Amino acid sequence: MDSQFTPLVILITGTSKGIGQALAEHYLKLGHIVYGCSRSESTISHSHYQHFALDVTDEKQVKSLFSSIRKTHKGLDVLINNAGIAVMNHALLTPMETVEKIFNVNVFASFLFCREAAKLMRKRDYGRIVNFSTVAVAFNLAGEAVYAASKSAVETLTRVLAKEFAEFNVTVNAIGPTPIQTDLIRNVPDEKIEQLLAQQSIKRLGSFADVINIADFYIQPSSDFITGQVVYLGGA
Repeated sequence: MDSQFTPLVILITGTSKGIGQALAEHYLKLGHIVYGCSRSESTISHSHYQHFALDVTDEKQVKSLFSSIRKTHKGLDVLINNAGIAVMNHALLTPMETVEKIFNVNVFASFLFCREAAKLMRKRDYGRIVNFSTVAVAFNLAGEAVYAASKSAVETLTRVLAKEFAEFNVTVNAIGPTPIQTDLIRNVPDEKIEQLLAQQSIKRLGSFADVINIADFYIQPSSDFITGQVVYLGGA
């Protein structure tokens, strides 16, 4: 490893499986310090990884996580807001309990983590925040009204926070993945997935590597002039 290498302190939400786990393992391999969180425990075992089993919508638990990072590392370089939930139902069949749950996790938790991350990042006058949207927003997918609406809110949040946090040299951007083989789409009928892929310019499922590529781009030092952007994978 380069003797001049300085590891980043990175926080990734939703690291117990799927995209979050892949991101955590990727940045650990690169030599960075990674904090992860999810409702369940993580299977990642690494000297530079620390996991917090918590509810991302619980402000007290989230503040405790950031307090731990502050006490140990005095700051935070990167936040990747990966945690999210989805549902595919016709609007007439979607109960309000489901609506509230999706917005709590996808929107309110994202805001909470962005706010607390920016408090640490401003101390170093540097930071990178990466949020997660979805191509369901660009495609206005039938059956995903609530999920797409929640991610539309995340996109607006991303653009506004990009302006508010710019004075701290903190960039805020978002990734909009196409379907990837994770638990998020496990119960979605194959026919629905095929209909979605047909709308993409590049007609295939996404991969962890596709997402990691965009995350790497956003957080590299030379991307300091890129903020408030949403990159959709697959040619939405």
